[in-house]
Amino acid sequence: MAELDAARRIAEAAGVAGHVVAEIDLRVFGGSALTADIDVPKGARGGHGPRGIPITYVPARNTIFLSFALALGRDARRRADIFVGLNGHYSGYPDCRRSTSEALRADANLAKRAGVEARSDCRSMRR
Repeated sequence: MAELDAARRIAEAAGVAGHVVAEIDLRVFGGSALTADIDVPKGARGGHGPRGIPITYVPARNTIFLSFALALGRDARRRADIFVGLNGHYSGYPDCRRSTSEALRADANLAKRAGVEARSDCRSMRR
């Protein structure tokens, strides 16, 4: 709930006209301490799996959220900008890396109506 509360406060402060909360059940993916019956580790160094990826990593979580935002905001509601709040430092989550952010921005430009109709570009998607 902390993330939803923060998103609501940010939306209010920014004067967002229509903050939407979609129910997305990521438990179907499992494999994460956040989506399965796995203890969430305590402490800054605990809980890293193979290759340093934290056990709290939810596969493609940011990509899934961005896909919803693109479908709802950029295409259905024809909004010009989408703002993404990824972890500011590399946390070990693959979808928080700068290279992932840039790839998601490129995908956003290819996979939306405005991009095909050449009306806009996702220049504002930054970490």
